[in-house]
Amino acid sequence: MTMIDQEQLNRWRLILGAASEEKLQSFGTGGVHLDEESRLMDEALAAIYDDTSASSAESDTGGSRKAGLGASAPKLAKWLGDIRTFFPPDVVSVIQADAIERKGLHQLLYEPELLSQVKPDIQMVATLMALKGKIPERTKETARQLVKAVVDEIVKRLSQDLRRAVTGALNRRQHSPLPSATGLDWNTTIRKNLKHYDKERGLLLPEKVYFFDRARRSKEWTVILDIDQSGSMAGSVIYASIIGSIFASMPALDTRVVAFDTEVVDLSEQCAEDPVDMLFGIQLGGGTDINKSISYCSSFITEPKKTLFILVSDLFEGGNRTEMLQRLIDMHQAGVKTICLLALSDEGVPSYDEAVAKKLSQYGIPCFGCSPDKLPELIEGALKGYDLSLLAEKVKQGQGK
Repeated sequence: MTMIDQEQLNRWRLILGAASEEKLQSFGTGGVHLDEESRLMDEALAAIYDDTSASSAESDTGGSRKAGLGASAPKLAKWLGDIRTFFPPDVVSVIQADAIERKGLHQLLYEPELLSQVKPDIQMVATLMALKGKIPERTKETARQLVKAVVDEIVKRLSQDLRRAVTGALNRRQHSPLPSATGLDWNTTIRKNLKHYDKERGLLLPEKVYFFDRARRSKEWTVILDIDQSGSMAGSVIYASIIGSIFASMPALDTRVVAFDTEVVDLSEQCAEDPVDMLFGIQLGGGTDINKSISYCSSFITEPKKTLFILVSDLFEGGNRTEMLQRLIDMHQAGVKTICLLALSDEGVPSYDEAVAKKLSQYGIPCFGCSPDKLPELIEGALKGYDLSLLAEKVKQGQGK
């Protein structure tokens, strides 16, 4: 037997669990031999994924693998340390989420010492948001710090690109008398000076040179984020809320952030002040009344052609579907830049109402999933007046969808 064969056998043992050990022995390869590190890894996986008892997990090597973590805080603390040692961050996120879902290990969220060892990620923030009413007082500050870590990471990841996209789009809408080589508007300068073209010398002698203005006017555009807070939209809700807080920090934008289920909650003030508090103000789950929320958001539209409306929803309407469609179509036809993001996450497009999405697309309202990293490109194109349907297709192709 080669070393590679032994390694493959050990990997299968880790994948299939203790119940597979007897069957693997029958291959006549000399049996499974887990080293100390593999044994600890095996125990960490067994705690969540193996339903075998200690007696049935006995192996020929004399070791045993006992499933479950019980209610023991020391056990949980050790387990959290083990999975962070043996697995990459993305796998740790999945195992943590499975621990809560499959084993009901909500004590991970209820004890400050345990919660402080949890890897901060989108899934864990969604879980905290869903359980926020049940988190004991002693754990709230630790939970808040965990959420803040995720918020800070997303802001760091997206803020610079979003700011560049917005300022890049708005700065090119007006001109400045102040000269700047980097801000020279070649197209306008050439177009407005064609009458000064010297045919004999083959030179254009501009009478006036035009430059882009770097100053931003206050509240030049209104951006409205209308966010479906149903449970299936958890990741999108978190990203959309944080992106809303980035928009709110830009003087050129009048930003409104609204969350809805069957009721509508205006989060614009919390968004501008503290995105962490804003996230804890969101209630995941419940029904869906998109129509009511769009009606509320419509009151913020004073200049349709200077308004960007982004609906983050899977379009499963529990309210008046016909009226909801008509409101969006009317908004679009009035000149509002209208987009429906079926998902704003790194996990791709979720399940959504295809009939509603198709109907909106027929009227020129693009409906598609978008990763957060692609959103700056979408925002910049919308503010520059690009065809949103073509832009949406470009973004989708860029994501390989």
